[in-house]
Amino acid sequence: MSSTTFAELGVPTPLTDVLEAEGKRHAFPIQVDTLPDTLAGRDVLGRGRTGSGKTLAFSIPIASRLGSRSGRAKPGRPRALILAPTRELATQIDAVIAPLAAAYGMRTATIFGGVSQRRQEQALQRGVDIVVACPGRLEDLMGQGHVSLDGVEITVLDEADHMADLGFLPGVTRIMSKTPQRGQRLLFSATLDNGVDKLVKRFLTDPVMHSVDDASSPVEAMTHHVFHVAGADAKKDLVHALASGTSRRILFTRTKHQAKKLAKQLTAAGIPAVDLHGNLSQNARDRNLAAFAGDGVRVLVATDVAARGVHVDGVELVVHVDPPAEHKAYLHRSGRTARAGSAGDVVTVVMPEQRKETDLLLKKAKITVRPEAVSAASAPVVRLIGEVAAHVAPSTAAAPQAHHTSRPGGSRPAGGRGRRSGGRGAGRGTVAGAQGGSATGGSQKSGGRSQGRSGASQGGSQAGSQGGSQPRGGSAGRASGSTSGGAAAFSARGGSGGRRRSR
Repeated sequence: MSSTTFAELGVPTPLTDVLEAEGKRHAFPIQVDTLPDTLAGRDVLGRGRTGSGKTLAFSIPIASRLGSRSGRAKPGRPRALILAPTRELATQIDAVIAPLAAAYGMRTATIFGGVSQRRQEQALQRGVDIVVACPGRLEDLMGQGHVSLDGVEITVLDEADHMADLGFLPGVTRIMSKTPQRGQRLLFSATLDNGVDKLVKRFLTDPVMHSVDDASSPVEAMTHHVFHVAGADAKKDLVHALASGTSRRILFTRTKHQAKKLAKQLTAAGIPAVDLHGNLSQNARDRNLAAFAGDGVRVLVATDVAARGVHVDGVELVVHVDPPAEHKAYLHRSGRTARAGSAGDVVTVVMPEQRKETDLLLKKAKITVRPEAVSAASAPVVRLIGEVAAHVAPSTAAAPQAHHTSRPGGSRPAGGRGRRSGGRGAGRGTVAGAQGGSATGGSQKSGGRSQGRSGASQGGSQAGSQGGSQPRGGSAGRASGSTSGGAAAFSARGGSGGRRRSR
């Protein structure tokens, strides 16, 4: 964190008041670098590693520039558009920007898959100033005539490299081509490969480039550990031990089945845990993230769906239960800790047959660490565990979460719309307001028509922190990060066609 305050960077008082109320007075380097240009209306290309503060770097100029102008959003014509690759990231962005927009009486909405689009259509018809969207559903709504982008004054493309990895750039290109050329455009990406550079050349006009660390730059406050284990039993004991501390920790697995299974095993062992992966409905994802950000659950078991965009304060330990398939995933998984200037540890658990593969992965990630052969009782492990949390009886631990069943060729979350056997699917559902409303979703087939409706669940998302770190160990080891803030988030999923949908 720099010594420069947001007020010194020219951020208007209505926004600095909101930021200071959230404990955010001093800017981070990427905010110090970009805000003078973005507030002045320049196109900006921002490059920086995960956790560098990019979300606030583009949220502030959007709220400031739109809020200082007269006029309101018209039905179906938002004034600003933020594109994100995943619904988790979209929800996180909305939680950051919604309080800033509210300072000027502006409204925000999220558009992404996983629930019915009906609420979303209604929100657009009422008029929203800022839309945070994933490409697939946004294109559906554009094609159905529910939204036009001809009034967009500011367009942001966040995590452009992840968009490329997921194959979304053709859709992104079509969407951005519908926004006015005269508008301001901001693009944030860790790298410029896989076609991202073409987006820059086509859509940004005389952009100012700001770079804060290379995408593969290790975070100074992040300590890496590689633990070699003798076999499956030793690995299970080690993972359970690492999960038993008092502070928040995220455990990454390669598959959805492993994430679900491990979360259940930990909960049954008296360590409350929730899972996060692609087979969960959006409501279940929101509920599990809210539980992890609260006081009842301290362990999140996730697949790579959580490796980008999910930010919860006070995550002191990330454990690669299964080493990821490639080095970018390692860096993004690891980036869930040591964020916003705080410290954190990253552990990679390695079986004998994984050693060569893991050595190569760490070399590509530019991580230098000496492997250690350990057991659950080894001194390095005990130091990372810190104070062991009290045992929680399974009956009072987190309740099991509803899961979707994968279909051959991919899964479609319940409540979505799509083509099945010549029929037209229809979903029914809502997404929670970011102040902690209820949400519905689910799935029930009836002939060629699908309708979904499930019980209420707590929604909301975790706002990115701008504050300091929480001390390690002890019952106070949980950070009190902000959660479920901002305006109501309207979410949707589905539509017809064969385009790949955001996860």
